[in-house]
Amino acid sequence: MKALEERLKEQKERHQGGSKWVGTGGTSPFGAYGDHPEGVRVSGESRKRSAAKVWEQRKYRNLDDDNQLGTRQIQMALRNLRQFARTGSADELDIHETIKRTAKKGVLDIHMQAERRNRVKVLMLFDVGGSMDIHVEALEKLFSAAKNEFKTLEFFYFHNCLYDYVWKDNNRRHSAPMPTFELLNKYGREYRVIFVGDASMSPYELMTVGGSVEYMNNEAGIVWLKRVLEHFDKVTWLNPENPSYWQYTQTIVEIKKLFENKMYPMTLHGVEEMTQYMAR
Repeated sequence: MKALEERLKEQKERHQGGSKWVGTGGTSPFGAYGDHPEGVRVSGESRKRSAAKVWEQRKYRNLDDDNQLGTRQIQMALRNLRQFARTGSADELDIHETIKRTAKKGVLDIHMQAERRNRVKVLMLFDVGGSMDIHVEALEKLFSAAKNEFKTLEFFYFHNCLYDYVWKDNNRRHSAPMPTFELLNKYGREYRVIFVGDASMSPYELMTVGGSVEYMNNEAGIVWLKRVLEHFDKVTWLNPENPSYWQYTQTIVEIKKLFENKMYPMTLHGVEEMTQYMAR
């Protein structure tokens, strides 16, 4: 970052190619669309997902939970996680028991029962922005299906890796963040936690202090992931990337190992496997 500051003071004009100046192409660690293995991306779109920092104000959009097209099969797969119990006041007619009692007594004997509710509590943490933009349609189908299936569903967003805060609304992520410690204190260990993201990032973002592409985080991302794993009984990771690519991305390998192989592809079969594990 100090070197970038010096380059910006020295540089007087646009530059393309080369290995030193801020510009496009070339092998300089500063700029966009070049071939340096890591560095500071200044604007431009991500191609190799290896930037150590991104020099721009980034905007993400909220997932649309009204997306119904194609969500039915995902909803059926999520249904494996439901665990029903009758709770609350007896305000629902029990038809079978009413018929049984009426037949036995010879007069109408109405029997009421508590509503049958899904008692599973789900907390979903969505990776948004950057390399996740190409997966937005799939994420929205999953999000919509989950909101239809679980009455107790909480969700938050993060970018690339979990750090010291998350947010509920991407339009207010800087003005209304939620400290991750507050999240851990608010939600009990009985919540089933599902991370949704491609787990593809610079190794610095996962392993080092100050590794976030957006700010200087005081603790490494892997430290926060470990805290979540220690707090909740069941934590899994849904990955929209094709599983055939997982072994070639260092951070996917590391996170999968950290989660004790509880990383599943975001396919119908993957969702079914995930819910079967979380329902145990």
